[in-house]
Amino acid sequence: MNKLKAIDQETIKVLNQKKIIQLLYRNKQMTKQDISKALQISIPTVISNVKELIEQGFLDEAGVGESSGGRKPTIVRFLPDSRYSFGVCITKDQVRIILTNLNFDIIDESSFYMTEQSDNLKNLISRIKEETDSILNTNDIPIDKLLGIGFSLPGTVDEKNLLLENAPNLKLKNINFKDFQCNFQFPLFIENEANASAYAESFINFNGIISSLVFISITEGIGTGVIIGDNLYKGHNKRAGEFGHMTIIKDGERCNCGKRGCWELYASKKALINEYTKKFNKLDMNLNDFLELTKRDLEAKKILNNYIDYVAEGIKNIILMLDPRNIIIGGELPSNYKTLIETDLKKKIFQENSFYDEEECKISFSNLQGNASVFGAVLLPMGKLFYLTEKVI
Repeated sequence: MNKLKAIDQETIKVLNQKKIIQLLYRNKQMTKQDISKALQISIPTVISNVKELIEQGFLDEAGVGESSGGRKPTIVRFLPDSRYSFGVCITKDQVRIILTNLNFDIIDESSFYMTEQSDNLKNLISRIKEETDSILNTNDIPIDKLLGIGFSLPGTVDEKNLLLENAPNLKLKNINFKDFQCNFQFPLFIENEANASAYAESFINFNGIISSLVFISITEGIGTGVIIGDNLYKGHNKRAGEFGHMTIIKDGERCNCGKRGCWELYASKKALINEYTKKFNKLDMNLNDFLELTKRDLEAKKILNNYIDYVAEGIKNIILMLDPRNIIIGGELPSNYKTLIETDLKKKIFQENSFYDEEECKISFSNLQGNASVFGAVLLPMGKLFYLTEKVI
């Protein structure tokens, strides 16, 4: 019984410390009295836990606040440079690596294009190792300040077993990332690209409301990440959210997954570029140029309108299936994408129906400026710092 009680007390202490770190991450600095009020824990509990967190290097004391009578309260400050994390985003065409502090400030970054040599995953990981070593040396950051390295991957992932199960656009199956842990002196984490993006949106853009969220990642394909009650929803077989492969056209085009008529064949970035290329016989396949062309060319505008129809159709299905409070659209999209499609897209999504309206489901575009996926990768090693248990269901 005494042992059980001791374990419970230790768990409570750790939970309180994580709550304090989260609170100060959001607010940057607060008095101990304000921390006590916000978290509804006693002043002595705050004082003892803050002392431990200062010893661990996560916080420090930053002067005193205004007194409302009596002793002036001590201000406690969050130290974002106390720890760092690597995030790696792997796509069909490119690898991007960033190092951030706990505030998600990008300290340094590196990127390179995929080549035939880097298509070999072992070579790719070796190259990533070289880049991370260089970043750490350049910025003089010791290994013991690294929480880990997170990988954002375009496919179904078993994050607990570090297994990339299936990535059709990379033509990879059953890749065990445990085999690559030996390349790094710090823990390795993996997650599906859209799930990582949803994770980042719900944490970094936290506003106390986003606990029902679907992130739609429009890239070479389409991925979706689902947040329910502040938890990432992955389902029984960890395949939830593969809405990019729901059938949107019966007996439609053949997809890399083996099915026909998948949503991503009609609503992804690649789908729009392919239509542009076919119609205008362009070889450079620049999506930004095409979107600019839609402002003055009727044929280009027609292609864009058809594309918006497909995007809207998929989103309407998601709303009917999941009833989310928020849908956020992001991915590998040029800056003018939102400007040119937002009004028409919302009009098509919320056209007269008896199930939902704009007040019940908010449609927005990511304000993480294309960083949602790689920030989500960065956040993976930080999970144990901010949370007591995994935020996955």
